[in-house]
Amino acid sequence: MTDPSATRRFPGGAPPSGPALRVSLLGWSLVLLLGTALGTGLATLWITSVAVVALGAGIPLTLLSTVLVRWFAGLHRHWAADRLGEPMAPPYLPPPDAGWPRRLWAILRDPATWRDWAWLVVNSITGWFTYGLSFILFLGGIFYLIYPLLYQLTPPQVFRTPLGNGFRLRSVQESFVMVPLGPVLLLLWYTTAVRLANLNALVIRSLLGPTEQARLRARVQQLAASRADTVDTQAGELRRIERDLHDGAQARLVSLGMSLGLAEQLLPNDPQAVQRMLAEAREATTDALAELRDLVRGIHPPVLSDRGLDGALRALALVNPIPTTVVTRLPGRLPAPVESAAYFAVTEALSNAIKHARPQHIRIEVEFTPHRGGGTGELTMRVSDDGRGGAAIGAGVGVGVGVGADAGAGTGLLGIARRLAAFDGTLTVDSPPGGPTEVRMSLLCASS
Repeated sequence: MTDPSATRRFPGGAPPSGPALRVSLLGWSLVLLLGTALGTGLATLWITSVAVVALGAGIPLTLLSTVLVRWFAGLHRHWAADRLGEPMAPPYLPPPDAGWPRRLWAILRDPATWRDWAWLVVNSITGWFTYGLSFILFLGGIFYLIYPLLYQLTPPQVFRTPLGNGFRLRSVQESFVMVPLGPVLLLLWYTTAVRLANLNALVIRSLLGPTEQARLRARVQQLAASRADTVDTQAGELRRIERDLHDGAQARLVSLGMSLGLAEQLLPNDPQAVQRMLAEAREATTDALAELRDLVRGIHPPVLSDRGLDGALRALALVNPIPTTVVTRLPGRLPAPVESAAYFAVTEALSNAIKHARPQHIRIEVEFTPHRGGGTGELTMRVSDDGRGGAAIGAGVGVGVGVGADAGAGTGLLGIARRLAAFDGTLTVDSPPGGPTEVRMSLLCASS
């Protein structure tokens, strides 16, 4: 049977499994044991600094100890997140932009600060019953495996009474009776190492992870930010539509009306001039209709309504100057707002790739993955190219500012991120220098 813990995330590559996983955890056990001693010192420093903060001299010491404790807790938080395979965001409240007294008071009032202190105290005890016990079992197994050698090399009266004065060893041959304990302890270490490490990670998560209240607060802030971005985006779209109508189709229609009025005045006297004006008016009408079609297509493409997301993306690939492959795995039609957001997100990513990456080929993949027990699921879109790569990561976690570009090139993906935020969507960019580049977008939705 495969060890389920082997599928958890580990930094720097694929997670180890089997003996490699146990050896990795053994090394972490030693590091965490040393950290326990350091944590005891930090707890003492923090308690002392808080105790003398009223004297004034304790303020700098309290700030220093708080920074050290938070750094120390952050290391353990990162380790626990890797061990459990779940992200663990820092739970601290942002300090106010004020003077030192108010900042210090806000830090001391932060529940996460006191939870850090509580974890330091708890960890000094639970650490020895989790990774400490695992390390002791391993050392005990090695100790008893080489017990005859230790008996032979050590001075008399050393390692002669392994089980107390009632059981005394008198020769090297008799010392071999202790060897079977070695494999037993090593077997105990091997079978309990993962469970003890996970138990310690759970303790860390319970004390250092964000509480439900903190998660709700972060969720409210995220929704408020996405709502503000959505409102700004919609206002920008309305301004763009108004500008396009005013500067484009409206101007052409006004010019058309003036030309028809002039033609009406010249009709009795200069029929040839009237004929030329009517020809120009017909061309102006054609141009105005083309601009109106482009404007409507920018709001909601007719092909998207007629053929759905699959057909719209394939039509987009046909007119793309770069050879483009489209692969879709969709159960059917998706809700219209989702299809529109997904279409424009892919279109913007495609435009960025063409503009910045200079690719020879582009691949678009769209897949809907249903969640268990319901019609909801996740719509994932990937736009990858074989261009020059080097896309920069801009504002926000996992939000790129361009495809195949430097930090100052292209901000279209930021607009995609804002568009997807209305659906709790995410945007990540993987673009090493030299390529290839992959823009991965996802949003939650329900299939029709």
